[in-house]
Amino acid sequence: MELAYWREMPTHPPGTPLLLAHGWPETKRIWARNVEALARAGFDVVVPDLRGFGDSALAPDGFYDLAAHANDLHDLITGLGHESCVAAGGDIGGAVIQDMGLRFEGFVRRQVLFNTVLPLIPELQRELLPVTRAAADYFIRQGRDADGLAAELDTPDKRVRYVKEFYGHRFWATPGAFSDEDATWMAEPFADAEKLRASFGNYESAVGARPLSDTPRFFERNPVPTLVLYGPDDHVIWPDFPERCEQVFTELIGPFVVPRAGHFLQWERSELLNQAIRYFCA
Repeated sequence: MELAYWREMPTHPPGTPLLLAHGWPETKRIWARNVEALARAGFDVVVPDLRGFGDSALAPDGFYDLAAHANDLHDLITGLGHESCVAAGGDIGGAVIQDMGLRFEGFVRRQVLFNTVLPLIPELQRELLPVTRAAADYFIRQGRDADGLAAELDTPDKRVRYVKEFYGHRFWATPGAFSDEDATWMAEPFADAEKLRASFGNYESAVGARPLSDTPRFFERNPVPTLVLYGPDDHVIWPDFPERCEQVFTELIGPFVVPRAGHFLQWERSELLNQAIRYFCA
């Protein structure tokens, strides 16, 4: 699988390998405020586009599930000569990191997670609150009516406008975090019809509408040392996300609530996240 990635080496290598994993509706661009600072802090920073996103190729096998992404990122880091890494991510990227840490025992030494999907542990499941259900309409369309939605978004302008909504009026981000120019830049890679349609494959995989490459490691507690941050202005992640994290991660620091942050904490509070990664993962 051909993955595009952005790599920034420390001034005096070798540095600790740091994997930064994006979610949806993101590409590696979402980490633009983090890479240089973290390389200066001594990390060998690797920021891929997941399969089907941004500059990476479409999946030749048609898989866009957690296991496929986790195998891709493991192959990328080991292919760069590293036997293990530290990692950070939110949304789908955070879920991929969690799966990878369980799938390849000892590979993820520490992880920093924020506003991400959490394992589906049966005894911990709770009803979604109304505010979360209302914000999750996109998940249903992208998972269960991906072709219909893609057919409606039949021009580059429509596709970019659709993705820009998630940085604006859908209230994922803290108010004012993204200018119109910022949101346009983030959404540009999704102007490509094939790439936007491929990105829906992540949701189809989650709801059982697309075959899985392997069983996800997402039904168990996670023992990897974990720092959790939470941007409370996010209207799509469970409002009780911090409480859920306390039940999922057995080696946990936090969760810490970050004011003036929502779903895109790496952009909204970049300096805070950079410092958290620097001290927790060095």
